[in-house]
This record gives sequence, structure tokens and C-alpha cells, in this order.
Amino acid sequence: MSFGPARGLKLLSAIVLLSAPFAHAQQPELPPIEAPKPMPGSQAAVPTIRVTTNEVLVPTLVEKPHGGGIVYGLKQSDFVVEDNGVPQKIHVQEELDTAPIALVIAMEEGRSGWLEFKKYGKMGPLLDMFLSDPQSQAALVGFSSVPRLIHDYTHSQEELSQSLQQLEPGDGGAAILDTISYGVGLLEDQPKRFRRVLLLISEQRDHGSKHTKPAQLVSKIGRSDVLVVSVSYSPSKAEFAHDIKDSGEDRMINMVSTLVMAVQAFKKNVAKQIAIMSGGEYMTFVGDHRFEDRIMEAAKEVRNRYLITFSPTDPTPGLHTIRVRTVDDYGAKIIARANYWRGDD
Repeated sequence: MSFGPARGLKLLSAIVLLSAPFAHAQQPELPPIEAPKPMPGSQAAVPTIRVTTNEVLVPTLVEKPHGGGIVYGLKQSDFVVEDNGVPQKIHVQEELDTAPIALVIAMEEGRSGWLEFKKYGKMGPLLDMFLSDPQSQAALVGFSSVPRLIHDYTHSQEELSQSLQQLEPGDGGAAILDTISYGVGLLEDQPKRFRRVLLLISEQRDHGSKHTKPAQLVSKIGRSDVLVVSVSYSPSKAEFAHDIKDSGEDRMINMVSTLVMAVQAFKKNVAKQIAIMSGGEYMTFVGDHRFEDRIMEAAKEVRNRYLITFSPTDPTPGLHTIRVRTVDDYGAKIIARANYWRGDD
């Protein structure tokens, strides 16, 4: 059977029209972020240092050598902050971070995440340490191939506990990149006076993110004031035996990082690198008690940070590296963000 030119053109057009929905279906859009309820008193004027278009916020944890506890009482003159190796004029809020916390807890439900549900279910009472003041709020996010909002912002530990005990196994995905982007979006919608924290509980590598590329997330985190704390497990029993905790030393490597290096690091261990970049901690767990210890440690470290800000003197767009140190080097462990992203003004 043969077709004339006109009929052949009509047939080709019909095939294109019929195939268009299937082509579109192969590129699903990330589910829209469910609008969180406004937090109580969001219009109240509480003086808190925050990031602006001209400022970089560097939450900084200073610990005594050999796990000796938090170093308190440091002043502006005790710190030096370098942006791409150049010392900056800084401002330090001398009181440790007393702002209320907006917390998003993102838990992996996909792949082998369901094996950790028993630990997640016991986490409710531990969240009181994050929510110690009456204004702090927490939301729950679960993820496999896509993130989902499990529970909106609330101050009620009882409500959060109930939701944590009703988790459902996801599919074979672990879209960590998409989930971090989702969680940062939820946090950035909250009032500026809140300290924004994303607690990521997952394995180390991304599996199946379709909407967020590593370079996009580097830029998004670099522009944000969200602190990411990663508590990771490994699906491999061989790696379970090796407990890795961020000692602060690896952050020195990031002082010379480029966008290419950051992207490569994301591919190896996104949970660790996103924590380092934002100024948070990376830690792993094996067993119920170790998991509880890690959550308690995360809560303590989130609330015991000095808030350092500076206005960058280098206008170069792209990924900048940050180094924070104390004037008197007495072996303190300093945990601070390693990078920020400067846009093209």
C-alpha cells in the first residue's frame, strides 16, 4: 500500500500528536511543595542576623579539643573568616544562637529505608531538644523516588511521634538531591527570624533524582541560610562497621574546591558534602542507641553556634570557599560552612 504526500504528512502529524503525551509522561514534574501553615507570631519583630543579598551567614560551632565540650564566650575579635583566602570584616552575634528553630526532618523511605523505621519511630521524644522553646516548629518529609510532606509544621512532639510510627515503605528510589531541594524550599518559606535546619536521615548516595542536578543544588545551598545536618546509614554491612563522623578536618579540602570538585563530591556522598557545604555536621549510626545519640548530638550542636556574617569583598560570581579560624589556635574543632554561592549581580 502506498500513500500520497498529503496523506503521508497527515499520518506523520497524527503520530506526533499521539506520541506527545507519552513523551511528556516520561518527564514527571516534582510534586508541588505543600504550603506550610504560617508559624505563630510570624510578624513579630525579633532581631536576628540573617542572610541578605549582600551578606553571608556562617553559623559556627567551636568545640574544645578531644571532645571537651562547647567553647563559650568568644567575641568578634576572636574570629577570622577568609573568603577565597582573603580575610573579611565580620560581625559576630556573641550570644549563641537563641532564635527559634524551623526544622524539616527528611527521612528515606525508599530502597532499604524501611529497615530503619523502628529507629525513626522512637525519635519523637528526642525532638523536644530541637523544640525546646515554644515558638520552634518541625515538619516531617519522607522520600523514595519523590519527596512527600508527611506532617506540616507543628510544635507538638506527640503529633510528630504519631506520624513517625505510621511510615510506609517507598519504592526503589532514594532521591536525595530532589528531597534536599524540596526541604530547603519548605524552610525558605518560613519567617527570617527562624533558624532553618534540615535534618537528613538517609544513605549516602542519591538514587533516582530527576529534577535536581548536583550543580543546581550547590548553587541553591550556597545561596541559602539553611543548615543541613546529615545522619546517615549504609545499605552495605561492610561499611556499617566503619563509623564515620565529621571531624572538621575534611573541611580544609573544601577551601580549594571548585564547582566541578563539589559536583564530583556530591556523586560520592551527597549526604556528607551537603552538610559540609552548609556548615552542618555529618555523622553515621549503627544500632538504636547510636541513632538516638546522633539525634541528640545534632540538636545540641544546632543550638550552640555563633552567628557570623560578612559582606563579601570579592564580587566574582560562582562558588566561593570559606575558612573560619580563631585568632588564638588552641586546637579547637571548628565546624562552619565551607562554601557559598555568589550570584552574578
